[in-house]
Amino acid sequence: MIQLSILDQSPVAEQQTQAEALQNTIKLAQEADKLGYTRFWVSEHHNTPSLTGSSPEVLVSHLAAKTERIRIGSGGIMLPHYSAYKVAENFNVLEALAPGRIDMGIGRAPGGAPLSTLALQDGQARNNSRFPVQVDELLAYTHGELPEGHRLQGLHATPRLTSHPHIWMLGSSSYTAKLAAEKGLPFSFAHFINAYDGKAAVKYYMDHFRPSLYYPKPKVVVSIQAVTAATDEQAEEIAQSTDWAVILIESGVALQGIPSVATASQLPKEPGLLERIRENRNRILVGSPATVKAQLEELQATYSVDEFMLVSLTPDYEQKIEGYRLLAEAFNLN
Repeated sequence: MIQLSILDQSPVAEQQTQAEALQNTIKLAQEADKLGYTRFWVSEHHNTPSLTGSSPEVLVSHLAAKTERIRIGSGGIMLPHYSAYKVAENFNVLEALAPGRIDMGIGRAPGGAPLSTLALQDGQARNNSRFPVQVDELLAYTHGELPEGHRLQGLHATPRLTSHPHIWMLGSSSYTAKLAAEKGLPFSFAHFINAYDGKAAVKYYMDHFRPSLYYPKPKVVVSIQAVTAATDEQAEEIAQSTDWAVILIESGVALQGIPSVATASQLPKEPGLLERIRENRNRILVGSPATVKAQLEELQATYSVDEFMLVSLTPDYEQKIEGYRLLAEAFNLN
């Protein structure tokens, strides 16, 4: 059996404001809750006009208040930017407000270009080397006690709770798979970023997982982009906007909005760009519910996991939600 979840990056469509994009994220979370999706995570991107979710912890709070059953979380908090203590307090507050429904996905990517990273670090150089130590501190703050001899021993993250947010390690490389296994944390692999190294990374994680006080068994979610419509032909047409958005973003173009299908269809069909689009299809599922279901079942056999998190850059909200509805029906989520 396959569980489905959603990662929403609050994409901004052409001719849409960033505030409208956030409202669509709220509506999508509410629909996902009704449709039977397992989790709904929101991302962290800075100074990125086409992806407007810059403060996942604030958005998680609002989404948790607007939904009833679904787990709400960050996909993720870019921990090197912040104090582990403050992140722990933020998510303890969220857990107190929505007990048993909060996921804290953490990563080490910058979530933006060098200028925003510099601003987030208050002008200092970003230090990724402390990330493993930050993870240890975050676990200790979230679950109660810093170890004996720690320079801040006796400090507690408030509120102090009997339940705790679930902490997930996010990544697209073997580094995060190894760290998640070492720390005994659930692992979310971003296949929508890296379509080639996931099988080896997940296998390493499963083979080397060390049970922790908090998570006795390994748990993996694989995230992948998906464009679903009633027919394969309709999905292929809609997917043009996703294909070109990915190409333009990776080319360093400061997109003001995800291109519509009409705009995407007018973009130059240069052989090199078309080859890159074909290559990118290794990390994007496109098709009818039956086609996407078959593709996910094939990925399940590759990864040996039971949960996938779907990402959609489809700019038309109604088309996006219809795709998620069709997949919910195909997988009998309710």
